Amino acid sequence: MIPETKLRIAKRLDELGVDIIEAGFAAVSEGEMESVKLIAEAGLRAEICSCSRGTKGDVDAVAKSGADSIHLVIPTSDIHIDWKLKKTRDQVVKITEDCVKHAKDCGLVVELSAEDSTRSDRDYLKKIFTTGIAAGADRVVACDTVGVLTPEKAYEFYHDLVSSLSVPVSVHCHNDFGMAVANSVAALRAGCSEVHCTINGLGERAGNASLEEIVVSLKALYSIDVGIKTELLYSISQLVSRLTGIMVQPNKAIVGENAFTHESGIHTQGLLENPITYEPYDPSMVGIARRISPGKHSGSHAIKASVEAMGMHPTDEQLKDIWLRVKSVGDKGKAVTDADLLAISEAVTGLAKPKAIQLQEVTVVSGNTVTPTASVRLKLKDKEVRGAAMGVGPVDAAINAVKSAVVEAEPIVLEQYHVKSITGGTDAMVEVVVRMRKGSKTATAMGVREDIVMASMDAVISGMNVLTALNGNCNSTDAAAQKKQKQ
Repeated sequence: MIPETKLRIAKRLDELGVDIIEAGFAAVSEGEMESVKLIAEAGLRAEICSCSRGTKGDVDAVAKSGADSIHLVIPTSDIHIDWKLKKTRDQVVKITEDCVKHAKDCGLVVELSAEDSTRSDRDYLKKIFTTGIAAGADRVVACDTVGVLTPEKAYEFYHDLVSSLSVPVSVHCHNDFGMAVANSVAALRAGCSEVHCTINGLGERAGNASLEEIVVSLKALYSIDVGIKTELLYSISQLVSRLTGIMVQPNKAIVGENAFTHESGIHTQGLLENPITYEPYDPSMVGIARRISPGKHSGSHAIKASVEAMGMHPTDEQLKDIWLRVKSVGDKGKAVTDADLLAISEAVTGLAKPKAIQLQEVTVVSGNTVTPTASVRLKLKDKEVRGAAMGVGPVDAAINAVKSAVVEAEPIVLEQYHVKSITGGTDAMVEVVVRMRKGSKTATAMGVREDIVMASMDAVISGMNVLTALNGNCNSTDAAAQKKQKQ
């Protein structure tokens, strides 16, 4: 990421309430140095930290960056000492002592980190830590660098360190076996007072422990509040996803697109009676609204709730017809979007009417030496509106133009955008699926065309029309269900 992007994320992390932000690796490049400096000078509440290897040059770079603290990483396993550092154990002890002293002389808070500590000789690991503490280290970190711990081993390992050392102990877990969060929670139970984690679990290889999963697990399962504003978790997850270009898997815990999406008829019937039947905590805790997704597994209760949220009240016979048509679409292997449900419902009830937002014209200019630019002309309810915008590509420019045209009347956000080719050749049909949000309400829509820009326009405008059709109730549950959940 470029420095400005890192700064943007750091400000959101500070707003979220994290205590320490590791802003970058100051010695790696000029861009990393600039990133750490920008964040260190931003006046944030959080302590700003920079990562460092065990060299005086790296320590000097951290001091130059203006960071408050240094995450000083020293390998401690024989695997790393022999094959990576090509040094002896005694030499690494001396490096640890010298670097910690130098960092303290530079006025830095020192967090001494033992890399690959979970594959290190335990007595030698403690020797590295006690040497560092004697030299002035303020806290220590034991890293499960290749994710080989289990929760049982994590508890024993970190409990032993906490009991043996005189400074706070931190846990740093990787997710190679999918247990980074479980191991981190076990370490906290064992007495660790700090946990290293990342938004969306991003990190080397399979990633690091996920901040949102740790925080919500502590709050919902252990009744421990660590001061994080959990209602901001979903929005910062989406921000990081957009800025890094790494999409969040739909079924990811806490912030995944499907975490509070219900389709199964068995589930939605119970959910509509009382949300706690199929939700372990209220989605508003993390800034998400629950959503009932139409599909072939949907029951009539779910379809009825969704259709009524769109302002229609079909008869029992009409509802049955809508339900059967939705199932028919799903049986053909097609995802049923909210826009599909709206179109089916309008056709069955005979309430089809002009859409609130209609595309009249779109013009896109793009090329090697031209910044992609688009202009659109829309019919917004009873008036014509225009918008123009630039983007990173023609699709982005066109979507931005639509947003600029309707932003005042319809403050709608594009949350997810997926595209795939569904036929071969240069004239391939492309399918674009989007997820839109307006306040607490969300909607999905699809566009299929040979032209990716027009397919995107169809999807985005269809999604906006669904959100416009939704009435004042949340599109995922009714007032009675909300009341029962509070009770």
